[in-house]
Order: sequence, then structure tokens, then C-alpha cells
Amino acid sequence: MSSEQSTQVAVLGGGPGGYAAAFMAADLGLDVTLIDVEKNPGGTCLYRGCIPSKALLHVAKVINESREASYFGLSYGEPEIDLDRVRASTAGVVEQMTGGLGQLVNARKINYIQGRGNFVNSTNLVVTQADGKQVKLSAEYTIIAAGSRPARFGPLIETDRIMNSTGALLLEDVPESLLLVGGGYIGLELGTVYAALGSEVTCVEMMPGLLPGADRDLVKPLQARLEGQFKEILLNTKIAEMKEQKNGIKVTLEGEGIKKPNRVFDKVLVSIGRKPNSSGLGLKSTGVVVNDRGFIEVDEQMRTADEHIFAIGDIVGGAMLAHKASAEGRVAAEVIAGHNAAFEPQAIPAVVFTDPEVAWCGLTEEEAKQEGRAVNVARFPWAASGRATTINRTEGLTKIISDPETEQLLGMGIVGAGAGELIAEGTLAIEMGALVSDLDLTIHPHPTLSESVMETAASVFGTATHIYRPKKK
Repeated sequence: MSSEQSTQVAVLGGGPGGYAAAFMAADLGLDVTLIDVEKNPGGTCLYRGCIPSKALLHVAKVINESREASYFGLSYGEPEIDLDRVRASTAGVVEQMTGGLGQLVNARKINYIQGRGNFVNSTNLVVTQADGKQVKLSAEYTIIAAGSRPARFGPLIETDRIMNSTGALLLEDVPESLLLVGGGYIGLELGTVYAALGSEVTCVEMMPGLLPGADRDLVKPLQARLEGQFKEILLNTKIAEMKEQKNGIKVTLEGEGIKKPNRVFDKVLVSIGRKPNSSGLGLKSTGVVVNDRGFIEVDEQMRTADEHIFAIGDIVGGAMLAHKASAEGRVAAEVIAGHNAAFEPQAIPAVVFTDPEVAWCGLTEEEAKQEGRAVNVARFPWAASGRATTINRTEGLTKIISDPETEQLLGMGIVGAGAGELIAEGTLAIEMGALVSDLDLTIHPHPTLSESVMETAASVFGTATHIYRPKKK
């Protein structure tokens, strides 16, 4: 059985990019159909990513803070962890947020179809629902927002003892020993959770440092803290082989200085990145161009090579971040509505929600070196921050990267408690073309961590109040 429907705009995928695009298109007066496999919109971010991981990271934060409260003269017993309640609270957050999105779909009078969409040609799709029924949908335009999935790697074997990021969030148990494969942001966030809950975590990263792509001075305070939380961090190390045995997964490690190459872990968490969900959509029936890495090629208006199809989010590559996908989705909707819009951000903030958090936006110091670009780099250590001292989190650092001739702000990086909340000021300043002096002259409240932004800006001119760093001649 099948039914036939038509729409002005079909959105394929209900994640932060897809539902943002659908909502914007509806707000602009277009007739919209949103297609997703879940009961309500939300995508990987809400169901299996950003939101549940942050709920669990808050649990880890509370556990760690209770253990560290003795610094302030407060003593608590070791936390008693009820995994059922932890899982239930996380599920409640997901249900509340996805349910709210479902209400917004109805409020905007968007046609929502639960199922999997597949292109027949550029303007026609078939949506297969869970019961096998199909909806034939004709659309003037389609926005592909199909997202991405966890990547796999060579030595991987099929066993319940190996988890990807999705499986790790289910929190089925707390293994006594856990091997974390990958030192990127997803792996470190989940490793932080399991370490706080009681697992002995060993992190293996094939690169020479954690968080490849982030400036080393921002990673250093995080790594120092993780070295106290994880059992071991092994850099420049690869997994040569995996074998399942009765007592766990036997892993053979390869790398310089590995004294014990063969080890056994109760479970293994693989987090080595994500791959675009561009296969299985019927794209060969359209004019869409997919590159050799599986990403859909688009222009600054999110148009594909097919005039009827746009694409946004993880599936087009670049930073695989929910807020980037949302911004691209709004651009695509505006372009379809006839507006002169383009995705041309000067800065996209990135946040690693570990403890301490690491955040950056705009040009990084490492990128400037690779480009051979002359920049002025100023840093303010949080050891000089009154607010950081009061909360015993002085390991933080705020840095500003600016043009030495024009003083224009080019980039900002922050590591420390709440860095993710602070980075938006830098993103806004870069988007507005602000000068470092603009940040210096902006009065920040005292005592706050946000003052570190003002103090860093002042240090460019050698006039920071709480550190003495004369301006270089």
C-alpha cells in the first residue's frame, strides 16, 4: 500500500540541521514535509549524541566535585551510583526535548512523516515507514540532512564487548577496565563519564597528542587532569589486533615505549570519528555529486549540483557540529524562499565538554603557523583570576589571536571551567570584525571568568591589571 503527497520543501533528516531548516522554511511561509525515522525530530544529537552525553557529563562533574570538595573543608562519602536512575534521568531529558520538537512541528503545521526517504529522481522520493507502507512524495526542493554515523577501523571484531559512541551512551554497565580507542572530543567526553563512574580507562591515540586540531596550550591543562582520572594515556599508539576471550578483549598495541603490548580489557570503546550517511539515499538517481570520502558537494548557499536539491550538516563535511548544521539549514531554507543568503561564517565555535572544557573559534595558532601568517598571540593564565581561584580551578587559560598590524581579532581559545559558555563572546567579536581594543575597553563584571577575555585583550597592549607583561617593543 502506498499514498501520494506533494510539498514545496522536503527535508530528509530530523537532526539539528534538518529541523532547523524545516522550521525556518515553515516560518518563511513554505509548505514543508519533514522526514525522519524517529517518532519526533532530534536526530543523533538529541537521541544518541550531544544531549544524552552532556547529561552524563553533568553526572560525572557532580561525582568529581563531591570527591574534590575536601579542598574547601567539605567531606562527603563515596557517591552511591544507581545506574537505573542515571539512565532514567538521561532518557527523561531526551524525551522532554524531542517531545518539545514534536510540538513545534505541529505548531508550525509541518507535515511529519516517520520513515526512511529514498530518491526516485530529483523531485520525487519514496518514504518507507516502519510498517512497510510507503509514501510517494513529490517535492519542488529537497534538503538532505541525513547526518553521519560512527566510523569503524581495521582490527574491529563483532562482539558485545566493543562499543561505539551510541552504545556507550546506553550505559548498560560500568566495566572494571575500559580501553578508549581515539583521543578526540567524543572519546574523551565518554571516557570522562566512565572514569567518574568507576572504570579504569586506558586511552589510545595514534596521533602525538589528544584533540588533534586544537592548540597544544589549550590541550595541556586537560591532559594533565585526565592523567589523574584515566589509568593511562598512550599517544603515538595503534591497535594491531583484537581477540575476544572469556575474560574480555585481548588487545595488541603498537607504539614507541609500549612495555606491555598485550592487554585484556572488559570492554572497548571505539571513537575514531564519524562517516557521512550518503549511501542508501538513491543519490545516483539525482544530479547530486558525492566526493570520494562520501560527502555531498555544495556551494555557499548549500546547493548541490542538482538544482532541486540542497544538502547541509555532517553530510557535506567540514566541522561536524550541530550548531553548524543548524546555521546551514537556515541558509538553505532562506535560499529556497528566494532570499539572498549564504553560509559564510567568520568563526564557528568548537567546544569539548570535558572537565576542564576546551573551546576555540576562528583562526587557531597552529593554523596560523601552517599558513605562515604573522599573528599576535596573547594569553591570560587563570591563576591570576580571582573567580578561578575561588572555585579552585586555576588551571585554565584564555588566549587571543589577532592581526599585529590592524589589531583585528582573528581567533580565541579557552580552556577551563565553563569555557563553552565563554567562547561565544569571541565568536561574536570575530563576526563583527572587532578589534582587540574593543574587548579591552568593554567592561566585564568582577569577579567572573569572563574577565579573562578582557584581561587577555589588555595584555596585548601590556596593560593587563592582574598580570605584568609589558608590551614587546
